[in-house]
Amino acid sequence: MVNVSKGVLVKCDPAMKQFLIFLDEKEELGKRFIIQDIDDEHLFISKDVQEMLKERLDSLMDKISISAGIKEGER
Repeated sequence: MVNVSKGVLVKCDPAMKQFLIFLDEKEELGKRFIIQDIDDEHLFISKDVQEMLKERLDSLMDKISISAGIKEGER
């Protein structure tokens, strides 16, 4: 039997991959989205969460940038 799933291949560093696995395990996007853990740098994820995941990561990166800017200003 063959299973077919629409998905997106994601290439990332190991730290980001662990973060994505964490989000998947905690169902932070409302459901599990990792279809296949391929290797150290690649995940195959469900296509229907692609935009939501991108927005979530962009928001996180903005928060990190803002926090870093505030800490630099405190010096």
